[in-house]
Amino acid sequence: MASIADHCRALPVVVFAAGEELLREGGRTGRFYVLIEGAVEVVKTGVLINVVSDEGAVFGEMSVLLGSAHMATVRALRETSAYVVEDGAAFLEQHPEVAAALARLLAQRLHGVTTYLVDLKQQFADQNNHLGMVDEILEALVHDQGRAFTPGSDREPEM
Repeated sequence: MASIADHCRALPVVVFAAGEELLREGGRTGRFYVLIEGAVEVVKTGVLINVVSDEGAVFGEMSVLLGSAHMATVRALRETSAYVVEDGAAFLEQHPEVAAALARLLAQRLHGVTTYLVDLKQQFADQNNHLGMVDEILEALVHDQGRAFTPGSDREPEM
């Protein structure tokens, strides 16, 4: 089975210097990137979420699929090269094999998050604060059938 990167080899390559942003949280570009080499940090509301250096990693796909603003800032930690998909929505429509590979990737991520939330639910089920509300979040994520989902928190209700 070909990887997402395998399907992008004919696309333009962009090189980012250390500190340069690929995507800015809240921005709308319609593009996504597939990492060739280098390393990036993913930051949401000023919080470091992850550092990624895996060849073939994808950034910006969720905003393309949801037609929404970028959910995090992605910034190069060192010189980084990536394939750029300028019109992500059109590319995915023209390349259903890439859309299917993205669906598998997102399903894996959702499985990981769901497993983690189940563990939190078991640990904090007796709490009467936000930790005791994990079951509501879990139900919203797992059983949602396409309604608009607006994540938020007591600290950042608009996020």
